[in-house]
This record gives sequence, structure tokens and C-alpha cells, in this order.
Amino acid sequence: MKSMTGFARSSGAAGTWQWVWEIRSVNARGLDMRMRLPPGFESLDPILREAVRGKLTRGAITISLQADMAADNTPISVNEDLLTHILDTIARLRPRIGDAPVDPAVLLSIRGVLDNKDRRDAPPEEVLRAVAEDFRIALETLVNTRIEEGARLADIVSGHLSRIAGLTARAEALPCRNPEVIRANLQKQLAILLENESAFDPDRLHQEALMIALKADVQEELDRLQAHLAAARDLVSGGQTPVGRRLDFLTQEFNREANTLCSKSNHTDLTAVGLELKAVIDQMREQVQNIE
Repeated sequence: MKSMTGFARSSGAAGTWQWVWEIRSVNARGLDMRMRLPPGFESLDPILREAVRGKLTRGAITISLQADMAADNTPISVNEDLLTHILDTIARLRPRIGDAPVDPAVLLSIRGVLDNKDRRDAPPEEVLRAVAEDFRIALETLVNTRIEEGARLADIVSGHLSRIAGLTARAEALPCRNPEVIRANLQKQLAILLENESAFDPDRLHQEALMIALKADVQEELDRLQAHLAAARDLVSGGQTPVGRRLDFLTQEFNREANTLCSKSNHTDLTAVGLELKAVIDQMREQVQNIE
């Protein structure tokens, strides 16, 4: 089992180039990748996507690369033509802008005035290969962090399943589900309402109690809860195969049975168990949302 949340970072250098990879992953319905690559590294995009698809099936993956050349021995020149054009433009505008001094630092900060020849060039193939290899290292780290987080989620979900199993067993054992108990409760309520209990046909009273018992029977819901528990435990203990969607579906089925349990309840004890089941199922579903 894998989580969908994780983070990985990897850095490297080759020649005059240096770089840092960062990969972030959060939960998502499918596999959504967002690339942030600097100019000159666009050719890596399909390679990175293929690598991610080979390792992950779900999650919103943000991939960021920061790459630059080392500052040492990097020639910088001034684009004289552009600087001349800017100064001529300022001279023409003097009648309108006045004699305000021109700050050289502002001129040099204009894009294109300072020209770093080497940085303008695309990175060589050997640098691209090294950068791509470092990405695979970062991706493997991300996968490992998702597996580690997945193991913690498996323990948490297993705990929730144990609580659901305990509550299901408690509902199974409740005496209020016995038809004779239902009949006795009904008879007691009628005795309070009527002064002469003997005026009622005992056979008819028994039939009414059976009808109420059949209507309030939750054995089918309890059986389905047991079946869902077995399926969920198989998914949790079944290894690293993506199981998030199936577990999410099972939590919906758990919740459906818990709702029916509450709606068919004929006693506060059964209602209390149903409400507690719903609370545990909601807690489990929050965790399942992060499972791949």
C-alpha cells in the first residue's frame, strides 16, 4: 500500500552546470503531473512523464527543476546596440521628461542589456542526461516515502476496521433484536396506553410484533458489514497494489449499511451502535483519501 503524499529532493552538478530537483505529491483522483522546467530543459518533459507513469498511478505530482551555470569564469558582455537605442530614446524624450539623471544600474537591469553568452546557450546533452538521471533518483526517493507513509496508513486503517468489526459484533449481540423482546416491549407500551389489556387479542399482538421485528431486522446489513470487512482487510494486507479507489468504494458501502442500521433501529442501543459506526467510518474515509 502506498500513500499519495510525499516529497523528494535531489541535487547534482556536471561541468559548469548545477541543479536541484524537487518533487511534491498530494492526493488526487487520478495522476496529474505539473512540470516546472527552466529554458533549455523542455526536452526532458516527455522523459519525466514516462518515468513517473512507470512508478505511480495516482496523485497530483509537482515537479520543479532549478538549473543554472556556475558563476565562475562566465563571460558577461553589454549589448551595445540595445544600450545605444535606449539612450537615444531617452534623449528624444528629454523635452517631456526633463533633466532627471539616468541611473546606470537601472539601464543595466533592463532585460537584454547584459548578455551572458554561455547562460544563453542550451545545456549540452551530457548535462541533460545527468539531470534526467538525478530525477530518477529523486523519483525513487518519493516512491519510498509514499511506501513508508502507506505502511503507517495501513496500520491506521486496520485499527478502524477492528473498531468496525467490534461494533458489528456488538450490534449482533444486542437483545433488542430478538422478536420476543420486541413483542414484550410492544405489549408493555400498549399496557400503558390502555387500561384493559385483556381487550386485545394476544394472537394479533404476536403477529404485530413479528411484523415490526421483520421490518426492523438488520441481519442483512450486519452480514454485508462482515463481507465488507473481509474485503477491506484483504486490500490492506495485500501488498503495494494500488487499492485506494477500492477502499474508498468500500467506505461508501460501510456508510450505507450504517445509515440503514440507524433507520431500521427499534432501540436506542442499536441506534447508538449505528451512530458510532458512522463516526469510525468517517475517520477511516479521511485516511483512505490519501491512499494510492
